[in-house]
Amino acid sequence: MHIAILGAGAMGSFFGGLLAQAGNHVTLLDVDEAHLAAVRQDGLEVTTDSGTRTVRNLSAMRPDEAKHPVDLMIVFTKTMYTEVALQSARDAIGPGTVLLSLQNGLGNAERLAKFADVANVMVGVTTWPADKSEPGKVSSHGAGTIRMMTANGAQTEALKQTVATLNGAGLSSIVDANVWAAIWEKVAFNAALNSLCAVTHCTVGELTSTADGEPLALRIVNEVVSVANAKDIAANEEHVVENVRNALAHHRAHRPSMLQDVLAGRRTEIDSINGAVVDAARAIGHAVPCTETLLHLVKLIDARTQQTH
Repeated sequence: MHIAILGAGAMGSFFGGLLAQAGNHVTLLDVDEAHLAAVRQDGLEVTTDSGTRTVRNLSAMRPDEAKHPVDLMIVFTKTMYTEVALQSARDAIGPGTVLLSLQNGLGNAERLAKFADVANVMVGVTTWPADKSEPGKVSSHGAGTIRMMTANGAQTEALKQTVATLNGAGLSSIVDANVWAAIWEKVAFNAALNSLCAVTHCTVGELTSTADGEPLALRIVNEVVSVANAKDIAANEEHVVENVRNALAHHRAHRPSMLQDVLAGRRTEIDSINGAVVDAARAIGHAVPCTETLLHLVKLIDARTQQTH
């Protein structure tokens, strides 16, 4: 397949590297000139538990430089930049291009549907971890999965082909008719681990340095899932708890994307994660005190970052 990765940070580059290694025609689209230059010059270095390899059979360019429609565009941009990024990459989106959001947060399907027919919009969640240590170098340790579905719930050939392509790259993808529950479960996971790590500067594993760390993370999970359930979305709290505990045990050195943003002086996605949960909770008169407190703390960090850059 001809695949574009829109937002080639840690996750996007990791996915792009594996998809290119599996024989697909992959183009990384990003605005990080140092990263693009490193990939063009030396290839993309991908490190996993099975070792390190350099992937050279991929392209890297700015979104506005992509002039030919692709079969599949996987969107990894931060939610607040989604529409600007898609507009920049408009020439790479043809009538048959599938847009797949594997982004964090809520509201992504609606954003993508502004640029493609809803039949070509897919949404999903992934538990793959990824880190970018320096331009042109990404790593992922531990296993992950992808749960995905068309935004309108239709079982299509494009959906089957996309899942098969991801699986062909070893990315463990499945079709999940309950994708909205999965999205809320991922939001609960991120509201707990991303925001806690962003505020404390802890790696995932360091959240267990005190006896209160894991119970606090699990309380946030409970708050978020309770909002989803109140909205008749069948998010499963036990499933999220299992994923959080697995991350605490096996992804101990991982720095979640929100922490990576804080450390790099970038704006975080807190509004589309904790913020979206707080908005949904307020709309139904539901209290989420821990989730809301972390929202305000990360927004203070964001405000300080904007003032110093």
